[in-house]
Amino acid sequence: MLTFLGFAMIATFLVLIMMKKMSPIAALVLIPALFCVFAGKGAHLGDYVIDGVGKLAPTAAMLMFAIVYFGVMIDVGLFDPIVRGILRFCKADPMRVVVGTAVLAAIVSLDGDGSTTFMITVSAMYPLYKRLGLSLVVMTGVAATANGVMNTLPWGGPTARAATALKLDAADIFVPMIPALAMGLLFVFVLAYVLGVKERRRVGTLVLPGQVEREAAEEELVPAAPAASGASAPVSTSGVTSAPAASASASGEGAGSAAGPDAASASAAHGGGDAATPEDGFQGLDPHRPTLRPHLYWFNAGVTVALLTAMIMELLPIPVLFLLGAALALTVNFPHMPDQKARIAAHADNVLNVAGMVFAAAVFTGVLTGTGMVKHMADWLVGAIPEGMGPHMALVTGLLSLPLTYFMSNDGFYFGVLPVLAEAGAAHGVSPLEIARASLVGQALHMSSPLVPAVYVLVGMAKVEFGDHTRFTVKWAALTSLVVLAAGMLFGII
Repeated sequence: MLTFLGFAMIATFLVLIMMKKMSPIAALVLIPALFCVFAGKGAHLGDYVIDGVGKLAPTAAMLMFAIVYFGVMIDVGLFDPIVRGILRFCKADPMRVVVGTAVLAAIVSLDGDGSTTFMITVSAMYPLYKRLGLSLVVMTGVAATANGVMNTLPWGGPTARAATALKLDAADIFVPMIPALAMGLLFVFVLAYVLGVKERRRVGTLVLPGQVEREAAEEELVPAAPAASGASAPVSTSGVTSAPAASASASGEGAGSAAGPDAASASAAHGGGDAATPEDGFQGLDPHRPTLRPHLYWFNAGVTVALLTAMIMELLPIPVLFLLGAALALTVNFPHMPDQKARIAAHADNVLNVAGMVFAAAVFTGVLTGTGMVKHMADWLVGAIPEGMGPHMALVTGLLSLPLTYFMSNDGFYFGVLPVLAEAGAAHGVSPLEIARASLVGQALHMSSPLVPAVYVLVGMAKVEFGDHTRFTVKWAALTSLVVLAAGMLFGII
């Protein structure tokens, strides 16, 4: 009964948010509360929620102060050189923009934190997507999938959890997996190229004028070639290109983006926000913004490196590190109290949205765990494995990691399910190391799970509906995970 209710609760949640019948926060709270009553455990709902909130509170605190810290670092220009390099590569070619998104997300993912990756990637690429009229769900999908592959780094979380759960060395798990993960990342770049070519056909090819004036060029776009429809894109007097109108495809490629200033209503209907018109006041990473602190660049870079080093070495809990980092960054870069308040207020929307989403997710995870639904679902899946598949438990683990890491937290999968799979594999002579490596396969899909707080940073900053992002991304992320699994099997790693 609990197995059925668990799957039904997850299915109900996904259907409602993908059909946009409920907001993610409302769905994360009301649906599990309702299913808790159906399970006959409504009297314990309060305990489940408090337990879930207690477990996710450190994550919420980490995200809150990470958003403030990296928001300030973006404000003061720490990441501008990386952004300028990516934008020089991108120019105004939609294909290069999408590939640049994948490259930037992969590079920034080296810090092991998804929320940081999404904040920097969206801050850098959002202006270009808006002004070229590109699909914002392409941006969120590519960024999430690239980050999912890179999330397998030993300090990213999953590898450390697998090593802890099976009492193995993290390096023994991760290092042999590098060729398979490299193939997964290569597939993401190829996917970005294909999606970029489709976007180029949809909106046409544009170029940036005045390559000598690099920064000015990034702020002004003019058309250079006819659009896919055959009509030339008119030039806006504000320097914003009006791309030809194109309706969003049913598959979601066009969701979240407008085809130009005249398509604001179409964009809003798909959750992409208003088009980049002069009236919307959107400036992106203005190279002349008053918050820049070039004289403090190396100080900020040093603090950021020290913060990430301390995080990797686990010198202090991550929420504490970001709390201290945010306080120090604000104090040094903006010593005057009104300026500090202004910076905090500038990032308050993101902080509130993400923190609210995390605490709402605590209701969902609290009910799943407290009622025993997660355990029954895992036991049912493991029990459904045919006896003849015993010698192939590594392959089975890799395949199961896709749905299980999507519908469960990493903690629930690695500490609850993985030991059972490893034990079943050991009975048939399958090494725990192979099981551990196979368990990493599903991370590309996991990063778009509704139970991952960082994904709400991504869709929130990109102004994309979570349902649109899910509908577009899941198929590509699942395919990426299968590429990693196939490469692992081919190379004899799994």
